[in-house]
Amino acid sequence: MRLVALIAVIVFVVDQFTKWWVVHVMDLARVGAIDVLPPYLNFRMAWNTGINFGLFSGTADWTRWVLISVALGIVLFVLVWMRRDPPGRTGLVFAGLLIGGALGNVVDRLLYGAVADFLNMSCCGIDNPYAFNVADISVFIGAIGLALFSGSKNAS
Repeated sequence: MRLVALIAVIVFVVDQFTKWWVVHVMDLARVGAIDVLPPYLNFRMAWNTGINFGLFSGTADWTRWVLISVALGIVLFVLVWMRRDPPGRTGLVFAGLLIGGALGNVVDRLLYGAVADFLNMSCCGIDNPYAFNVADISVFIGAIGLALFSGSKNAS
């Protein structure tokens, strides 16, 4: 469980630092867009009140609290799962990624009322209209990793 906690803390700190830097230091909340390595990497400020790709977004305050509750419920579920049936070192890393990312987005909802998304990547003639953040990447990789490797106790 120490490995889960370590990975979760690292992801959480990196996520919150990058959001703080981009929103407050680079002032992306005001500027709106900064081209970094167009079209491959751009910063595009997006306040996501929903889940991935803006699904279930709404302006009602109760939706924020429902999404916070769901995220905390998932974190609790994964923690209990890891404690009762640890899937091996690889599975613990993926659990830490998911938990750290989920908690990073929960903090955003508490501080800002929405998740601060800013990374935008396009390639090969495809113009991606969506933005995401470090927490989103971690949740995605963690969930996929747990789905693929949770049955492998010998994965080290």
